[in-house]
Amino acid sequence: MKAVVVGASGFIGSHLVDALLAQGSQVRALSRHLPGLITPKAQDHPGLVLHPLDMADRLGLEKALVGSEIIFHLASGSLPQSSNRNPREDININVLGALNLLEASLEVGIQKFVFVSSGGTVYGIPKQVPIAENHPTDPICSYGITKLAIEKYVSLYRHLYGLNSTVVRLANPYGERQRLDSCQGVVPVFLNRALRSEPLEIWGDGSTIRDFLYITDVVQALLAISHYKGPENLFNVGSGIGLSLCELVKLIENELGRPLQVSYQQSRTFDVPTNVLSIKRARNCLGWSPKVCANDGIHRFHQSILGH
Repeated sequence: MKAVVVGASGFIGSHLVDALLAQGSQVRALSRHLPGLITPKAQDHPGLVLHPLDMADRLGLEKALVGSEIIFHLASGSLPQSSNRNPREDININVLGALNLLEASLEVGIQKFVFVSSGGTVYGIPKQVPIAENHPTDPICSYGITKLAIEKYVSLYRHLYGLNSTVVRLANPYGERQRLDSCQGVVPVFLNRALRSEPLEIWGDGSTIRDFLYITDVVQALLAISHYKGPENLFNVGSGIGLSLCELVKLIENELGRPLQVSYQQSRTFDVPTNVLSIKRARNCLGWSPKVCANDGIHRFHQSILGH
């Protein structure tokens, strides 16, 4: 397989690069800032080529994609909590960048386009849980709106031009290499503050429920999608199990073997109260299911931080 990973320098992208190389694929890593989190071992692999590139560079994208078969689009220039402050920038970077990538894919004859969307934001406040792919989409943050807009353009290019494409609505990924100093991802933020003996900040009363998925399960789902040849073009990818923030705190306390201090803050308007994805379609069509439970995932993540 000749694959392109857009956003390869990031948390998910760097792990996907590893997995693609391990299965014998030739990989082109595209990102504004390289190598980022791509490991030295992967950088030395003869099957990997690095392309420092901005998605605004349409001609540069075409040159980088020539001869490739499949694209994984993972790049995002915003976060859910910051997107509402500057929706214009969110549109300029993410939506227009995705359109450039779609146009370049058509131009060079890409055989499959995989877009990783946000299962945590595109549905908005759920009407039922777990949330299936046919649930209404009504995002309450600009990040979710732009993800959904890109989904619609991916669908449009499939309808108009026959671009073979798949949208992945991903839950909350976590695990090794995730930045501890980032604002994205409650698991790394909580672990970082806990290890520094700082109070954990919870927005609301801690009853907010999320669907957490360990990074190895995320990557295995993406690999399964790359080989899928069936009729479905939209998949939820998550654990299918809800975990409240208070329960997450308990898991971290159990892992560290000590109680943690928690500071409760006023809830935020862009946070949905619960988000748990139905993964029935992924199980049935892809033969994929998550292997790492939350307890094991927290342990693995903790050990990776300690360097074990």
